[in-house]
Amino acid sequence: MPIYEYVCPSCDVKFEKLRPMSDGRTATCPSCRQEAPRVFSVFTAISTSAGGESQTFAGGGCACSGGGACACAAEA
Repeated sequence: MPIYEYVCPSCDVKFEKLRPMSDGRTATCPSCRQEAPRVFSVFTAISTSAGGESQTFAGGGCACSGGGACACAAEA
């Protein structure tokens, strides 16, 4: 089962849920209990160069770009 990202239109909470592919278009917001639509997700792949430095070579973070439970929450 994939993990989908959602953003609640009522309270603007961003969250993730593990859902079957056939049942992932909306999810219940854990904060206000309203139905929230799935948002586009991207991922980041990181590798280490020969010199030991981290290099990003795909993606660039999650689509919700403002917090919640996804990877970009620390940047907000």
